Amino acid sequence: MKKLNLFSILSLLFIFAAVSFAQEMTEEQWEAEMSRLKAKKDALTQEINALRSDIDNLKAMNLQDPEECIDELYQMVGANRNDVANFRAAVNELDGKIKRKEGPKADRQKDLDALKKNRISALPEFFNKVHVDMQRALDNWVEEAKEIMYTVVKGDHLWGIAKKKEHYGNGFAWPVIYKANRDKIKNPDLIYPKQVFKIPNLTEEEKAKYEKIRKNYKPAPVQ
Repeated sequence: MKKLNLFSILSLLFIFAAVSFAQEMTEEQWEAEMSRLKAKKDALTQEINALRSDIDNLKAMNLQDPEECIDELYQMVGANRNDVANFRAAVNELDGKIKRKEGPKADRQKDLDALKKNRISALPEFFNKVHVDMQRALDNWVEEAKEIMYTVVKGDHLWGIAKKKEHYGNGFAWPVIYKANRDKIKNPDLIYPKQVFKIPNLTEEEKAKYEKIRKNYKPAPVQ
């Protein structure tokens, strides 16, 4: 219909142009303009006929319902819509864990391998994400050691050990070291050179807890 409307408008323009410029054109110019507009009209007529033919061909085709196409695609991997919905939820959940680096990393790799083995992962919606993007994110995930070992030197104390940048950078976190080494520390105020302590990583909850204590700490006024 848009093409037909355009054709009608051009026809009217042709008439108005003929009337407006008839007196200003020579006979040769008039004939040239008429030829140009006729050629344009013929081209538009051909285009309209081609579009009508395309429409007739489309009407003659037995086009399948898009929803039926989706169901057939799912059947090819032995799944239905509920199966795909559950798989989608599992992919999103694991993707979130990987992005947040919720370890251990080895467990997340096992989870991803299980998703890869599922035939649903071959569907276009999931293939790149499961087989490429999420695996790349796992490969780039550098997992921190669960704990490091530290040998006490003269002058050390738990506060100072916890405050070291390579440990927690926060002296208030010293109880974590104390709890992890209760078999070696009888009194947290008394530690000795050459003792070897485990320095476990802080959980996100512990980091927030001791950082809050550090920020809220106000030293007693000097008398």
